Amino acid sequence: MSDRLCLYYSRTGNTRAAAEKVAELLEAELVELTDGKARGGILGFLASGLDAMRKTPQELLPFQTEQPLGTYDHVIVATPVWAGRCSSIVHAFLAAYGRELPQKVSYIVTHMGVSSYNEVCTQMDQYLAAPHQFALSLQPKAADYHQKLYDFVRAVSGEEAETQL
Repeated sequence: MSDRLCLYYSRTGNTRAAAEKVAELLEAELVELTDGKARGGILGFLASGLDAMRKTPQELLPFQTEQPLGTYDHVIVATPVWAGRCSSIVHAFLAAYGRELPQKVSYIVTHMGVSSYNEVCTQMDQYLAAPHQFALSLQPKAADYHQKLYDFVRAVSGEEAETQL
């Protein structure tokens, strides 16, 4: 049983790939979050953006972790950016379970734009008992993609001083 948990939602597979690699390198438990909606194609893209802009979280389907959320040493939450916000699925998760998470929470935020999307992390922090520890703003096609992933893993595992990536 791992003392680290990596939870993610991915519409296109980009966030899934990042979460899988981080979970593998940290030997963390990996859990996918979903709302069960079909979000493929342009209509799924548009619906996802509209869902993200809503102030009330969407319904989250049940998920299973190996142990209670608060007993993990470190939880990593990975989400794509939709309309300048975290995905509605991750929003629903944080709204329902954010206060149950341990003090050590970090984020992976994937996006296609050039901004670092620090404001997405700030939005997500409002659901936690304490602010996030580390954040990785990741553009899947960026030249420094793999270096950023490895730097994040080193930071989470304690190999580097606290940094925002």
